[in-house]
Amino acid sequence: MNYNELVAAIESYTENNFPDITLADGSTQTTQEQLNTFIKQAEQRIYNTVQFPSIRKNMIGNIQSGNKYLKAPDDFLAVYSLAVITGYGTGAEKYYYLINKDVNLIRQAYPNPTATGLPQYYALFGPAIVGSAITTELTFILGPTPDAVYTVELHFYYYPESITTASTSWLGDNFDTVLLYGSLVEAYTFMKGETDMLALYDGKYKEALALAKRLGDGLERGDAYRNGQARIQVT
Repeated sequence: MNYNELVAAIESYTENNFPDITLADGSTQTTQEQLNTFIKQAEQRIYNTVQFPSIRKNMIGNIQSGNKYLKAPDDFLAVYSLAVITGYGTGAEKYYYLINKDVNLIRQAYPNPTATGLPQYYALFGPAIVGSAITTELTFILGPTPDAVYTVELHFYYYPESITTASTSWLGDNFDTVLLYGSLVEAYTFMKGETDMLALYDGKYKEALALAKRLGDGLERGDAYRNGQARIQVT
């Protein structure tokens, strides 16, 4: 299901073409803006409920000698893994996966920032501030402070580009039912529709979400060789 098909389905199911509306501040919210809001809200709910592989990506970067802070990517949501790589590009790479800890522990364990070594731990530190300006959304703090320039590989969760701007998406192509019913819940809530219909859409959304979790948090995390084939008890 692409964007145009999703919009047509929302309007058909709700029997509403969501005409432009004038907001309290006098501004106008167009039909497309309303529909895009419903869809984006549904995408966000789904992506925060099911850990699809499609919401993970990796990035290669560098940490600098004497600098215990590492800038997080702009689209970063949460860490999947963070590794320091020695010998990167030599064919003799070694990966050292860092252990996630609290900032307080790193501060206590490595109080002297000039005490350096191969980093073993990391924590989410918060935004970097220069003067009074916030220059990044989040940074990592490493312990101990790097004793050399190292390559790092960060696997992290992020929000994929919305179907509202990309026209197609992994979710629309592979699990359109959960996207459709999630959007319908948002749209019908906006419409202040009948309670029984809202409950129906919400029920269908939860059914689709359960199947999506079976895929994203179940089938995509194993195989028949490791886990055996799925089977139903015969009685």
